[in-house]
Amino acid sequence: MFHELKVADRRAETEDAVAISFEVPDEIAGLFAYRPGQYLTLRAKVDGQDLRRSYSIASLPGERLTVGVKKVEGGAFSTFAQGLAPGDRVQVMPPEGRFTDPGCDRLVLIAAGSGITPMVSIAGAALARGAEVTLVYGNRRADTIVFRETLEALKDRYLGRFTLIHVLSREPQDVALLSGRVDGEKITRLARSGAVDLAGADGVFLCGPGEMIDAVEAAVLALGVAPERIHHERFFMAGEVPRLPKSAEAEAVAAGGVEVEVLLDGARRRFTYAAGDDTVIAAAERAGLELPYSCRGGMCCTCRCKVEEGSAEMAVNYSLEPWELEAGFTLACQSRPTSKKLVLDFDAA
Repeated sequence: MFHELKVADRRAETEDAVAISFEVPDEIAGLFAYRPGQYLTLRAKVDGQDLRRSYSIASLPGERLTVGVKKVEGGAFSTFAQGLAPGDRVQVMPPEGRFTDPGCDRLVLIAAGSGITPMVSIAGAALARGAEVTLVYGNRRADTIVFRETLEALKDRYLGRFTLIHVLSREPQDVALLSGRVDGEKITRLARSGAVDLAGADGVFLCGPGEMIDAVEAAVLALGVAPERIHHERFFMAGEVPRLPKSAEAEAVAAGGVEVEVLLDGARRRFTYAAGDDTVIAAAERAGLELPYSCRGGMCCTCRCKVEEGSAEMAVNYSLEPWELEAGFTLACQSRPTSKKLVLDFDAA
């Protein structure tokens, strides 16, 4: 699941954001082939805790595998990651994620803050194959623009096919429309001014804080963009994800203990889900069993599995599609049994 990679380079992007590049040995290069927009999960022991965090890939075509890491106040893992130096070794899971470009010819990318990270990779690959790209990128000030040099280099290289629009909330700009926050109203005004051609885009990609995604998506839909053309990925900091409490049904079955059986890599394992366990992943950890997971926020699908027997509810779900829910898939990091026995298949496609 995890592979040890050597840090090849560490580059400061802003005062609180760095780009970290990895060396990938030839023998596992195929495992780390990625689609622009995907992420890597890094793992480390920090203050005695086994921690995992997901960081989006920001590599351009032909470059080393690179992720962007923004420091989070009080964040144990981001502090650890920002302290990495060339030669250090890190446990890294192969690329995952669904926030990818299906091959659009005209893309509109809308990002805020560290939401720019996957957009760099998406934009670079799309431009390299001849697509047209418009990027609206919101920040506080010019000195907080992550990957600024990379974006400017793309603009210079693909002049005529790459439109870069910076929106700053705490620094005045010559054009009033480019001052303020990236929200639904801002995108509506940019579209109506002709600066952003949403009608002509066959793919609209949104990445950033959840409330920004919700507001911008509502505006984009109101402007007539078809839902199937909209792709989004939410960025939450640990502890920020809103969660539903356990239902009375889940509380009742947990009180007597639930037998959980999982199929992973062809092997079956069993453990008990008890009243004090929040999710299936938490119960597995308590039992000393390692199951796939990354974000713990219902967003990344690393823990996606299929309910083969029994039933479960989810605290949140930001990643499974309606067809997957109908087919019986769930997210183990959010799942709480609602039956006395639960069988989960992690090998199901």
